[in-house]
Amino acid sequence: MKLKNKVAIVTGSSRGIGRATAIELARNGADIAVNALNHPDEGEEVVKEIKQLGRKAFLFQGSVANRSQNETMIQETLERLGRLDIMVANAAFSVRKPFLELEVEDVEKTWGVSLWGVFHCCQLAARQMVKQGGGNIAIVSSVHASRPFPLSTAYNGAKAAINHMAATWASELAQHKIRVNVLEPGWIDTPGERAYSSDEQIREHGEKLLMGRLGTSEEMAKAILFMVSEEDSSYMTGSCLRVDGGFVLPQP
Repeated sequence: MKLKNKVAIVTGSSRGIGRATAIELARNGADIAVNALNHPDEGEEVVKEIKQLGRKAFLFQGSVANRSQNETMIQETLERLGRLDIMVANAAFSVRKPFLELEVEDVEKTWGVSLWGVFHCCQLAARQMVKQGGGNIAIVSSVHASRPFPLSTAYNGAKAAINHMAATWASELAQHKIRVNVLEPGWIDTPGERAYSSDEQIREHGEKLLMGRLGTSEEMAKAILFMVSEEDSSYMTGSCLRVDGGFVLPQP
């Protein structure tokens, strides 16, 4: 098992990419702190599935936008699972509106989760990893970081920022044996997409993509496993791994 005896926190792991990642890391030997603010019932289902794999797990219900709640999450992880080797900063939030209609509160809420949440989780995790002598941080960004999609001012800005912060942290933390890498998914078929598109719209638009479909959460999870595995990526830090099915490429 690639992650035997490792402990991971996966934020936003009751659904979508976070859920798939928590299960994939557990399948490879890690004990998991499952984090969810909403959908706690689904979070408990993830915990149950991880335990069925023979790993330890617990649910921490809290917002990554809240610094004190993140501190509690780290502390509970140490108390219940013994250490912290891997932080997967996956939780995100987005308000899609035209720039001219965007409220300050929309931006603050988006950045609270998608920008400040990443900062809080990664800084607190890194401080613990320094004490332990190393670790891995994986941040789920987006192709929005470099491609400015309309109606996504706050989300686009947050993703661009976390990419740059991650590269900075990778430079600073290498001396502490902490690797920091970023995943850039493209259009992924997650429950969150249903807030903006119907199943039929997702199917129709997916058929027009370069690979003829949306990506899956499980595909993203395997990429994250690669990034946090010392067996697979021990010489990789400060990198941005785009797994988007060619989403940003020109259509032939």
